[in-house]
Amino acid sequence: MNFSPNSSFLYILAALVILFVLAQSVFFLVRAYRRAEAVGMDMEKLKKTMVSTAVFTIAPAVSILLGVITLSKFLGLPLPWIRLSVVGAITYELPAATSSAAAFGVSISETITDPKIYSAIAWVMTLGILPSVILPPILMKPIQNGLLKLRDKGAGWSDYFMDALFMGMIASFSGMVFAKISQGLSGWIPVFVMLFSAALMLLCGLLIKRYRLAWLENYAISISMIGAMLFAMWISPAILG
Repeated sequence: MNFSPNSSFLYILAALVILFVLAQSVFFLVRAYRRAEAVGMDMEKLKKTMVSTAVFTIAPAVSILLGVITLSKFLGLPLPWIRLSVVGAITYELPAATSSAAAFGVSISETITDPKIYSAIAWVMTLGILPSVILPPILMKPIQNGLLKLRDKGAGWSDYFMDALFMGMIASFSGMVFAKISQGLSGWIPVFVMLFSAALMLLCGLLIKRYRLAWLENYAISISMIGAMLFAMWISPAILG
């Protein structure tokens, strides 16, 4: 069966989904603006807030674009476009796609042409992200109450708990980075890229603190990601030959 992850049909579906999301955004923007007028808010201040907010969305948009580009070689453009424009994040989508492909013995450096593998990867990415949509409304209040109880006990237990959750998340992603170091120097490439990205983030932090470049806070992640990708493009051929 001939299958292309960049088929016109998939582009049409992706465009319909994106248009629906944009329509929702415009709808609520108009409703909010009219409501602000009705309650007598300072419209000049509101307009400045809207402009500044729009400018600050450029930084996360760059990260999303990088994620789409990263996955497009493997899954085509429509699916990553939908995933990262609606509910997904590169920190989840790439590991989900990679682990699913590994289960089928497929390399992420090659474009998927088997519809069964493509659909399986799409299902894994979709089902895996659903808990993050469904569980917060159900569990957020109990979790928040639990954190308040920990905070009332003093000694910073709520902060320790949140730090532990964060470190657990970082540890889960670090497993992918260090998974292949036993394979020799080539297995250390993800580690080198991670360290280079961390160095860029540290440099951005120092520049922000030393020269008070507040605007850089919104672009530090994007700079680290782009720099790490360029470093990976250089170091991979250098090591693998």
